[in-house]
Amino acid sequence: MTANLRTALRLASDSLPVLPLRKGKGPFGNCPACAKNACGGRPNMKTPGTCACPHPCHAWAAATTDPHTLNSPQWAAAWRTAAAVAYHPGGAGVTVVDLDNAAAITWARATLPATRTVPTTRGEHWIYQGVMSSVNAVRPGVDIKSLMSYARWLGPGTGTTAALPVVVRALAVKQPSTPRRAPQALTVPIRGQSGACPHRTPTYLDRGIAMAVQRITDAGSAVHATVYRTFLAVLSTHGRCACLTEAHTARLFTAAQAKGESVRHCTDAWTNARTALGL
Repeated sequence: MTANLRTALRLASDSLPVLPLRKGKGPFGNCPACAKNACGGRPNMKTPGTCACPHPCHAWAAATTDPHTLNSPQWAAAWRTAAAVAYHPGGAGVTVVDLDNAAAITWARATLPATRTVPTTRGEHWIYQGVMSSVNAVRPGVDIKSLMSYARWLGPGTGTTAALPVVVRALAVKQPSTPRRAPQALTVPIRGQSGACPHRTPTYLDRGIAMAVQRITDAGSAVHATVYRTFLAVLSTHGRCACLTEAHTARLFTAAQAKGESVRHCTDAWTNARTALGL
């Protein structure tokens, strides 16, 4: 058993989803049945597909806490040549702010709440409790690794893990080029059609929006899909009359952004939902 496999098994026993990394920090290639992503990708990846592979095999999606999978023959060759161990931050319920140089560290110390830090080859990983979308280059020398991403395991670090702050979530939100109010500054139609409203009272709509906001807020994973399905549900019920206002849509967008979605992602999901319903 290699040192990296021993480390992986120890981390997996602590509920940290792990995977082997090649030299150069890249993940190993797909398994033979899914070579060159022939299966189209696992359902929980950005590229939807119908992969039925019995063993995880796609980059961050390969991260697992199952010792039998880690010790399986399918993974033996990977562990024999692995240069390091990586983990899936989102699967562990954390977000890594990857600071790639001294200037980025200086910025973080002046801007972000103190939390657990791990030294890296060129900088530091700042680890927060909570998950969000992963985004590279949110500012010079700063990447965010959480959902659908992996980070190299470099040790437990020092300090106490703080809750994921709003300032980190805000880094993933693309700012508009001109000053505008967010999240009301939308680029898609938000009103329904001009048909007669079939709802008996405004309370019906308010209750529906509140339930939709709660559904987004409670999403523990698959945030993109949850936001789209929620928008689709709201529009299917309220999208063909004039009762759905900008204020209602702003509440939905605010909830989605609090889960790490950008304004662009919200806008795309809203537009796709309207198109799917023929609105």
